[in-house]
Amino acid sequence: MTIQQRVTKRGIDIVISLLGLILLSPLLVLGFLAAAFSSRQGGLYRQVRVGRDGRPFSLLKLRTMRDMPGLTSTVTTGNDPRITRCGAWLRRLKIDELPQLWHVLKGDMSLVGPRPDVPGFADRLSGKDRLILSVRPGITGPASLKYRDEEQLLAQEPDPETFNREVIWPDKVRINREYVENYSLVKDFYYLLQTIIQ
Repeated sequence: MTIQQRVTKRGIDIVISLLGLILLSPLLVLGFLAAAFSSRQGGLYRQVRVGRDGRPFSLLKLRTMRDMPGLTSTVTTGNDPRITRCGAWLRRLKIDELPQLWHVLKGDMSLVGPRPDVPGFADRLSGKDRLILSVRPGITGPASLKYRDEEQLLAQEPDPETFNREVIWPDKVRINREYVENYSLVKDFYYLLQTIIQ
């Protein structure tokens, strides 16, 4: 990605994320209240993710799961008992992701890019795959679109964690590396459009 591409991409991120936060603020407030009521906890959920250049940051989402003793996996399937009834609705409509517009505005993330991984995955990137960490992680991107039904896919597997680690994650790495290597602003708009209409 050239310097000009980076500057243009960042400018678009700022404009769209700011407009999104303003226009979607009523939906964010309603989602927050619904998440807080259904989970009986705070409406926001924070999780450490790995960002650009391998720097960790605290990712915000609307809370869609309740804590359950003994269940600590970061891999979530469609039938995960931790997901609240309201949370399932928020996840299905992707409303739980809206707080990430704040991360885009701040510069932690971009609208489009590789999804930020939890520690334990991003740390395993090596060789050419580390190119993925040279860009801001995104809310959506080609890998996110391919695996938009990831939770349902994992729910069909007898060992979701192993399937995620050995099949899905390596494929996401391949797709994300290709995204960075062949970056195109036109493709960014295409991924955004696909995210909205799907």
